[in-house]
Amino acid sequence: MKRLILAVALSALAGSALAAAKPCDELKAEIDAKLKEKGVATYSLEVVDKGSATDKTVVGSCAAGSKEIVYQRG
Repeated sequence: MKRLILAVALSALAGSALAAAKPCDELKAEIDAKLKEKGVATYSLEVVDKGSATDKTVVGSCAAGSKEIVYQRG
């Protein structure tokens, strides 16, 4: 029983680690598609180092949390 619980816990951790390691270009493309679906016309998305976005809205995180995707309405 303990082995089963350990296996489930390790699987959950491995799954979340894989989900967190999404490439920045792929995540940026997904966010871009969602914005277009909602009818947002003029905007910019940019990949920047974490913490360097001052006047823009952070809409995603990638590269194991070291980069952020920022949105600015344009």
